[in-house]
Amino acid sequence: MPQLGETVAEGTIIAWYKAPGDSISPGDVLFEIETDKTSMEIPATAPGVLARICALAGSTVPVGAVVAVVADGPAARAPAAVVDRTVRAPAKPARDPFTAVQTPERNFGPATLPTGVKVTPIARRLAAQLGVRPEDVAGTGPSGRIVAKDVEAAFRAFAPTAAATATPLATLTGPQVMAMFAGAAFEEIPLSGMRRTIARRLSQAVQTIPHFYLNADVAVDRLTAERARINAQAAGLFKLSLNDLLIKALAVALQRVPDANAVWAEDRILRFHHADIAVAVAVEGGMYTPVIRRAESKPLIAISREMSLLAQRARTHALTPAEYQGGAMTVSNLGMYGVRAFSAIVNPPQAAILAVGAVERRPAEAPDGSVRFGAYMSLTLSCDHRVIDGALAAQLLAALKNLLEAPQLLFA
Repeated sequence: MPQLGETVAEGTIIAWYKAPGDSISPGDVLFEIETDKTSMEIPATAPGVLARICALAGSTVPVGAVVAVVADGPAARAPAAVVDRTVRAPAKPARDPFTAVQTPERNFGPATLPTGVKVTPIARRLAAQLGVRPEDVAGTGPSGRIVAKDVEAAFRAFAPTAAATATPLATLTGPQVMAMFAGAAFEEIPLSGMRRTIARRLSQAVQTIPHFYLNADVAVDRLTAERARINAQAAGLFKLSLNDLLIKALAVALQRVPDANAVWAEDRILRFHHADIAVAVAVEGGMYTPVIRRAESKPLIAISREMSLLAQRARTHALTPAEYQGGAMTVSNLGMYGVRAFSAIVNPPQAAILAVGAVERRPAEAPDGSVRFGAYMSLTLSCDHRVIDGALAAQLLAALKNLLEAPQLLFA
């Protein structure tokens, strides 16, 4: 199973295009896979004969696992009906750069600590979930290996009160939920790789990230009027969206408040020189967050064209990992659905996400004491308190509000 991005840990085999016993040539499509972000046809890199299939269509397989065996020639040809249903464990990387695959860390840390101590996969996952540093755990497994019970013991030792009082959440199984609705009419919808990953990552985000939220109402009369004027002058050559303006404004605001242009990296904070802005794009079965790189230095027309192309590629599941990975902060806009305001969940390792509501006509007091109506938009900034403190978040939101209410710089 090939590696299709740094954060991709597994893939689901959708279909096989070759059968055991078939001859293959470099470039022949062997099988198609789906990950949480994309689907892709996987070609052969060397000639030979497909001797054995180890993972059938529909199987979800970790990156680096052996899904098939390609033999050198007809001597190793297997009968067409022979299919090995056992998914092999990931192998050690070979020297051949065409066949070498690395088993990903699955965002739970390395398998070997700098001290040389080994950590089992379950122990790494458990340590990440409980907030325990593997370096602080004494291993009791073979050769001093750290196992799951070692992590649990360290957690109880470091947080005895929390461990003693914590009540595990009751989790209903699929059959239990179905039994509750035995008399109802329903259909079962299998989880896609994308939906499964979204559920896992955002559940982890809610449980592990100390969220806090800031709200601001922004007067956007001048912004919307200038946008309408430019779009009219463009005569169909291009069309600026409100999202294009938000991307540019947030990027410039991050340059003005550089301490907020950062992400959480467990044992350190990464602070960026440029503003890479991710944008939530809804697609069937989930969403993508394509990234506009160095958005602070790009003119609005360039941002608009790039975002339009990325959104189109997202809706056809054609984005590459390089196009949706990274980004210091995300913009999520539900205004087109009439949503006035909402709070979004921070997508780790990012430290903030900007939730954008609909533009509405609202009454407000004028300087002379009269009441007038204007165009307003509600913004909610969700922050990871480990990276962005309240005052810093307030500075960023204020900078963004000033740019949107006096947008001359954005249109320069």
